Amino acid sequence: MAKVIEVDIGKCMACKACELACAVEHSSSRDMHKIVKEGERPGYRINVEAYGRNAVPINCKHCEEPACVAACPTGAVHRDKAGEPVIVDQERCIGCHMCVMACPFGVIIVSTDGKGVLKCDMCIERLERGEEPACVNACPTGSLKFMDEEDANRAKRMKVAEQMVSAKEQQ
Repeated sequence: MAKVIEVDIGKCMACKACELACAVEHSSSRDMHKIVKEGERPGYRINVEAYGRNAVPINCKHCEEPACVAACPTGAVHRDKAGEPVIVDQERCIGCHMCVMACPFGVIIVSTDGKGVLKCDMCIERLERGEEPACVNACPTGSLKFMDEEDANRAKRMKVAEQMVSAKEQQ
């Protein structure tokens, strides 16, 4: 069963711990002190955007039929198997940015050196070790949760049911 990163914007306090954890996880040293000391700019793959009075963490949705995969002329942006994350093979990436333009969520960005792209890979190495993605692990409020897709959908249905019952009771 596919796993997804679910966002509860009501809990996000815009601390950006998820962005920082993502950048550290995707750095060459994976050590904050070394990143700062060596001046590395690893880039992050989740963005906390402000919308009105809300903070909204936005990351790759790893779509079932990803536009970024279809747009990539070299196959650098790909998925190995159904239900797995959409990833970028930097060796095959030619820096054309077609995936950036094709992504409907705006979550694929140009790398800091301008030669490739960055996107959420759900911290695939962490997943292989049985760990959660770094952004989820770092979130102090539980705004980000890593869960089975069906469990996430069930929780959404329950929330809608609760709202409908509450509205009926107020009538």
